[in-house]
Amino acid sequence: MCNQEFINDHWLSTLQLNHVASFDMLWQRGQKAWFEPPNHRRGGWSGVCRTMLTMADGSEVGVFIKLQENHFYRSWRHFFQQRPTFEREYRNIQLFRLHGIPTVEPIYFGCRQVDGKIRAILVTRELSGFHPLGDDQQFRVSGLKISQCKQLFQHLASTVRGMHAQGFQHNCLYPKHVFLSMPENGVPESCFIDLEKARKPLFSSHATVKDLGALHRHTADCSKTDRLRFFLAYRQEQKLSPDSKKIIADITRAKRSGRQRLLRTSDPARLPAAEMSIGNPS
Repeated sequence: MCNQEFINDHWLSTLQLNHVASFDMLWQRGQKAWFEPPNHRRGGWSGVCRTMLTMADGSEVGVFIKLQENHFYRSWRHFFQQRPTFEREYRNIQLFRLHGIPTVEPIYFGCRQVDGKIRAILVTRELSGFHPLGDDQQFRVSGLKISQCKQLFQHLASTVRGMHAQGFQHNCLYPKHVFLSMPENGVPESCFIDLEKARKPLFSSHATVKDLGALHRHTADCSKTDRLRFFLAYRQEQKLSPDSKKIIADITRAKRSGRQRLLRTSDPARLPAAEMSIGNPS
């Protein structure tokens, strides 16, 4: 059912130097120090290990080794087959990079059937100097200077817009899945991670509502001014157009008990004034 292997040519000698140039070696190395405890579900499990690899010049580079066993997804393409979720993530990483969408660098992907169980490995380079936009409790850039916030939101909006312009939907765009680098006197950089659920929607509007809705729900301590600044930059507008007001009504909906319910009124004319301000936020 599954017998695949990809090795990044630029990393082959490094993997050989560290004695992890095969599926079995990486499987053993990956279970030595869990970065996140394995997630058990549906009869399988998936976990992440962080380790250091020694380079030819003696320096060290951090990498993440993701392991899973019988951890599957189904799709219309493979409706009658169970496919490892890392296979989809690896494919999406390659597609993002092909289209110039910033994401992690793949080092290794492999899939094997061992004792009747499907195992998969995905190795990526650590994003050195990057930090997550936030987590489910805190928006980690909320303490930046106003000038830095403006620059960051302009950059972030442009990056998300670029992903959608290429026809992709992250489908799980939480702050912890957007990594940022904010040099003191430099240009921000961003990177999307965890692409297991990324896909190409039929309509670009679906990507906008889904991804911006996820960001909206998971940035509770982000100010309304920053939300407006980001949205105007994403829409490339100086003030909210009628279409933008309708989109805001859609992205402020949240799922509760499997049903879509409004966090705020769906009537754009009655949305909070800070979100509906006309003109550029200061």
